[in-house]
Amino acid sequence: MGTVYDEIVKGGLAVLLDPDKESQVNVDAIVANGQQAGASILLVGGSLVTKPLDDFVVNLRASTSLPVVVFPGSAMQFSPNADAILFLSLISGRNPDFLIGHHATVAPMVKRSGVEVIPTGYILIDGGTPTSVQYMSQTMPIPASKPDIAVATAIAGELLGLQAIYLEAGSGAKNAVPAKLIEAVRNAISIPLIVGGGIRTKQQYSDARNAGADLVVVGNGLEENPKMFS
Repeated sequence: MGTVYDEIVKGGLAVLLDPDKESQVNVDAIVANGQQAGASILLVGGSLVTKPLDDFVVNLRASTSLPVVVFPGSAMQFSPNADAILFLSLISGRNPDFLIGHHATVAPMVKRSGVEVIPTGYILIDGGTPTSVQYMSQTMPIPASKPDIAVATAIAGELLGLQAIYLEAGSGAKNAVPAKLIEAVRNAISIPLIVGGGIRTKQQYSDARNAGADLVVVGNGLEENPKMFS
């Protein structure tokens, strides 16, 4: 594994940026405040991205020293100019397109690019409201009150050879992933644990970290309040 994976292992804050929202939010302010808060990674992507992702990645890399990592919602979301890609497999769902289908479509391009690949088990957790990722992937989230299912799924991902687990409440989620569920998964696996979705306050970030998340992803929270960590 390369340097981006090392940053995930170290843990901390990751900032999620959606190219489709570039005209609606102050990207520079979000990145600057994220860096000031100690962010180590910038994730780029979303459940539905209609604007050229590569252009966004190139511009972002020209304005920051932080590694830029593709966080894809489909095979259409890839940039050979990124530092790395989370090669996501939606292991909480049963839709073959998001387990292996999209991966096979983009795999040759990814391999030729030389971009660092981080195989990641993506686990959708119920965030209290239907989310874009739930709709686009046509999969049901794991109930937040059923940590045993999340634990078994995360263990399966690790045994399959995935290099990280991502617990996702979804963009715009009403509720973040519960601390008890994060703690249960953390205690069951030895690979890095990423947690995102519904984190809108500094306290929620701290709660996720204290529960055992290595890397906590904040997107909408910084869009709504670029100075949430000030």
